[in-house]
Amino acid sequence: MLCGVEKFDGRIWECACGEGHLSKRLTEHRYDVISSDLIDRGYGTGGIDFLKYDKPFNGNIITNPPYKYAKEFIEKALELVPDGKKVAMFLKIQFLEGKARKALFKKYPPKMIYISSSRLVCAKNARFDEAVNAVAYAWYIWEKGYKGSTRLDWVN
Repeated sequence: MLCGVEKFDGRIWECACGEGHLSKRLTEHRYDVISSDLIDRGYGTGGIDFLKYDKPFNGNIITNPPYKYAKEFIEKALELVPDGKKVAMFLKIQFLEGKARKALFKKYPPKMIYISSSRLVCAKNARFDEAVNAVAYAWYIWEKGYKGSTRLDWVN
């Protein structure tokens, strides 16, 4: 879905790669992908705490972050990438709600939000056999340094 609507220039870091579902898809689209996760789930490099990472990353960051740390993942990603690079986060539509997140969106307006017109089934820790709820999701796209209004579009 994301690769059909958004292009990324340069290397991509998938910093919460889990079992590699997103990383593999990005690789299929010929992106140079680095994959890591706090927990080693058999894909990428385990034991990397993204929220404690402190070196600049000269590329784009794309992930489906742990929802309870999504705001922190966005802030950290925007801290690490240089101007002009992108941060893409796969989050629930309801991430738009809340005073703390309103402050985040005011400080760092997403350049684009791609709303899924279909409800999607996502599994926590790739446990698709336990996933029962179809939820409204979107891709939130930031471009470091962007100061304009957020645009919306619908996919699928």
